[in-house]
Amino acid sequence: MLDTNPTAPVAPSRWRRFACMMYESVLLFGVVFLAGYLFDTLTQSRDGLMLRHGRQAFLFCAIGVYFLACWRRGGQTLPMKTWNIRLTDRGGRPLAGGRLALRYLLLWPIPLAAALLVAGLSHLSGWASLDLLIITAPFFHFIWTWFDPQGQFLHDRLLGTELHDLGRRTHD
Repeated sequence: MLDTNPTAPVAPSRWRRFACMMYESVLLFGVVFLAGYLFDTLTQSRDGLMLRHGRQAFLFCAIGVYFLACWRRGGQTLPMKTWNIRLTDRGGRPLAGGRLALRYLLLWPIPLAAALLVAGLSHLSGWASLDLLIITAPFFHFIWTWFDPQGQFLHDRLLGTELHDLGRRTHD
């Protein structure tokens, strides 16, 4: 007898999301490099600290354009395609521009708070080498996944969006 139950999407495992984030960081290096080069060319800045806040705002926007452009076309960046992960709303439908922009904005508070924590620990301890722990800041997103019933990130839970593992499905 054939199974006629539709299949429900499953959240990707933490390992798959971690691998996807690592791949994403490699691509973001290129995005940041090119955007930084464009910024330096347009502003004629010769030092990384020259126009520092303007540079940070420009890079924030450049990274946002990268994510929004990728998510708008099929809900996937190249690493998400590689790891068979798709971003949708809770009904499995693609997301619109405003919601995508809000998701991008909500990605930032947790890593920024983690970076502030690292800076505080470094300052309080007097060990400047603790600043190297800044590389762990983006992975603080995973803490929420242990508490979420579907294993989703906090920003996805707040927005009603989901990451789906396209390779696995469960029966309803």
